[in-house]
Amino acid sequence: MSPAADDGSAMGAGSSAMGDELLIEDFGQRIGRAMGWPPMAGRLGGVLMLSPDPMTMPELQEALGASKGSVSEMTRLLITNGTVERVKVPGVRQAGYVWRDDAWSGCLQHQLDQTQQLFELARTARERGADMTGTQRARLDDMYGYYDFMVRELRRLLDEYRRLLAG
Repeated sequence: MSPAADDGSAMGAGSSAMGDELLIEDFGQRIGRAMGWPPMAGRLGGVLMLSPDPMTMPELQEALGASKGSVSEMTRLLITNGTVERVKVPGVRQAGYVWRDDAWSGCLQHQLDQTQQLFELARTARERGADMTGTQRARLDDMYGYYDFMVRELRRLLDEYRRLLAG
C-alpha cells in the first residue's frame, strides 16, 4: 500500500495511514472471503469506501500496489456485484471509480438477481423432470421450493432495507 493515504487523496483527509492500511487489509480478508471475492477485490472496495472522491485506475494501482490488469479485473467484479460504479470525473480524461452510496442495496440486488437466475433454472428443471419419480423428483422439488422462498425473501429484504434507508 502506498503512503498516498497520508495526504487524504486516497483514503480521506485526517485519517491515519497505518489505521487505513489495517482496515483495508481487514476488508480484503473479511469482505473478500465472505463475498467469495479475491482479497484484492475486498481491499479495492475498502480503498474506495474510505475515499471521499472518485479514484482513477492509476490512483487505485498506486494505493493498492497492484497491476493495472488486477485493478481493472477487480473493479469489474465490484461493479458487477453492485458496490462500485464507474463515473466521469470533471476535468479528468480517465474514468473514476466510487463506492456507491447505495452499495449495500446494490449488493443485495445482485444477490437477488443471481438467486432469480437459479430459481429459473429450478423451474425449468422441475418442468423437464416432471416424469421423474422418487429421489430425483424430490430433489428437483426441494430446489424449486428453496429458490422460490429465497427470491421472495430477498425481495422482501431489499424492499425493507430501501424503506429503512429512505427514513
